Amino acid sequence: MQFATWNVNSLKVRLPQVLEWLQSRPELTALALQETKLEDHNFPQAEIEAAGFHVAYAGQKTYNGVAIISRAPIDDVVINIPGFDDPQKRVITGTVKGVRFVCAYIPNGQALDSEKYPYKLGWLEALITWLKDELAQHPQLILAGDYNIAPEDRDVHDIRKWEGGVLVSPPEREAFTTLVGLGLADAFRAFEQPEKSFSWWDYRGFSFKKNAGLRIDHLLITPALSQKLTACEIDREPRKAERPSDHTPVLATFAD
Repeated sequence: MQFATWNVNSLKVRLPQVLEWLQSRPELTALALQETKLEDHNFPQAEIEAAGFHVAYAGQKTYNGVAIISRAPIDDVVINIPGFDDPQKRVITGTVKGVRFVCAYIPNGQALDSEKYPYKLGWLEALITWLKDELAQHPQLILAGDYNIAPEDRDVHDIRKWEGGVLVSPPEREAFTTLVGLGLADAFRAFEQPEKSFSWWDYRGFSFKKNAGLRIDHLLITPALSQKLTACEIDREPRKAERPSDHTPVLATFAD
């Protein structure tokens, strides 16, 4: 089994890239997408299903939007965080081959003095509260997505340039630590990884060419899945495409 996450930064623009990548990964079980940026009536369900996949999605115009694309049926789909009043489409959850797969697009926060920053922290608190119940029901669970959090300094190309800003602030990192404290493990850090391994690079300033990026896309997994985990990697190839997303996929492999 393989499960992956990818912030595609507009599925309308990058659907061909997504389908091509899926076809190049026949072992992939399911893919979590963020920032689809499509209202539901515009979502390319027919094209995805014609390519041989199942799909569940929740979107809105211009911003946010999440989806799960799977080779197997997607059961028990839940949209958003139950009990948390939020008009933004940022979470979709489904069960695929016995794995509870949570696709999350965590708010960016914009700046520490922005009203979007406390929204981010409140959103994370709601996610953590809800996940406690999900974990009690689902021993095999993956929280996949764009977290907009670089959990450690080694996940940042130059911490001096980011210190004092969003994505690396202590409260955000504490929220990530709290998620791990629920019994989850960072699949990527289960293995020795190359230094300066990142999943996002700004479009500006030749950031990808310079590898001036951040690792903000993560797969947190339960102990039952940690026992089956055989690999976790960042696939940089899609970031080299023409008109790429500013993110690239992260994928974890599990023994069947």
